[in-house]
Amino acid sequence: MAGEPKVHDLTPEEVARGLTEGRMLLVDVREPNEIAVEAYPEGVVVPLSQFDPAAIPDPDGRTVVFACRSGKRSVTASLAAQERGYPYDHHLAGGMLGWKAAGLPTKTDTNKTG
Repeated sequence: MAGEPKVHDLTPEEVARGLTEGRMLLVDVREPNEIAVEAYPEGVVVPLSQFDPAAIPDPDGRTVVFACRSGKRSVTASLAAQERGYPYDHHLAGGMLGWKAAGLPTKTDTNKTG
């Protein structure tokens, strides 16, 4: 094994800038019921309960950043991906709670029509 797996913390502001600039792919590992209430604007959903790093779309040169509610499950997902050989070693420190505390936008009630 090439060194101990590590997970790098990124601030909500760093992730928001990376998404805006097209340098990051945000992977939300929360469960569908959580995402139905509130979601990251550009998140790709791969729930931790059935986590498979192969389900993550090709990042196409972007940095994969895991995110959850508080920053715990995103670390778990990053470590799990690294154990399976993927170079995904970044997460959103503070998760959705930190994202909202930073005043960043979310999508709410994603099932709403009209």
